[in-house]
Amino acid sequence: MIFDILSFGFMQNAIVSGIAISLICSTVGLFLVLRKFSLFGDALAHSAFGGVALGLFLGFYPLWAAYAVSILSALGLTKIRQKYDISGDAIIAILLSSGIAVGIVLISLSGGFSIDIFSFLFGSVLLVSTENVIMILGLSAAILIILIICYKKFMYITFSEEQAQVSGIPVQKLNYLLIAIAGVTVVTSMQLVGVLLVSALFVIPNVTAMMFKRSFKQTIILSMSFSVFSTVAGIMISYPLDIAPSGMVVLLAITLFIGSLIMKSAGMIKTTGIQPKIH
Repeated sequence: MIFDILSFGFMQNAIVSGIAISLICSTVGLFLVLRKFSLFGDALAHSAFGGVALGLFLGFYPLWAAYAVSILSALGLTKIRQKYDISGDAIIAILLSSGIAVGIVLISLSGGFSIDIFSFLFGSVLLVSTENVIMILGLSAAILIILIICYKKFMYITFSEEQAQVSGIPVQKLNYLLIAIAGVTVVTSMQLVGVLLVSALFVIPNVTAMMFKRSFKQTIILSMSFSVFSTVAGIMISYPLDIAPSGMVVLLAITLFIGSLIMKSAGMIKTTGIQPKIH
């Protein structure tokens, strides 16, 4: 049965793209969660939804418009937050509500909701084309390479931004880089779980991994493992049952989280190594 499912080209595209998206979401998401920006991915997704609506309204390819709007919104509001000392949760609320508002207005002006809009809202990983898979793999590889190169600096800034700045690390530039990467990651992952559930891939695998209180590198590996398992299993289970892959992916991630909670309560999780800080 499994091999029969994997023989379909669209399933191969879905799984390959799903694995790539899972890897970048779990990695970028860990830095956001540790910085108390757990909902930033959700806010960026709603902002990207406004970009999708803008692209459809103007006749552009929706994803390119979403990438542009998501990155510009994230960078712009980050600059506003720094300049006017506005709290992170307030910025997230502004970004979230403005993205949805713009999207709804543009959708209304263009004649209402369509199949394209619903695919961005709820994800359409089974409809990912070979061209999209190549784009996803290329963007994912670029993001992972940047994260590997800047890994130590990002980690230093995440745990102690003040000390990193004193040490001569260009904190502001790296913060902008991370935010831009998050924007690209969000739009890329919309094809898997859609706007409404995109933050789940950023938060749930990381929170689950952090309960094991391992070293920073081990936490990233655990998060990646949980994310990839949830994605691949979710896609495989959803197809024969004829249900939305996005919902199944998130439900499996939540199942792993609940299972980890039970294991921790029962004392089955032994913590070792350097514990990443959870704020």
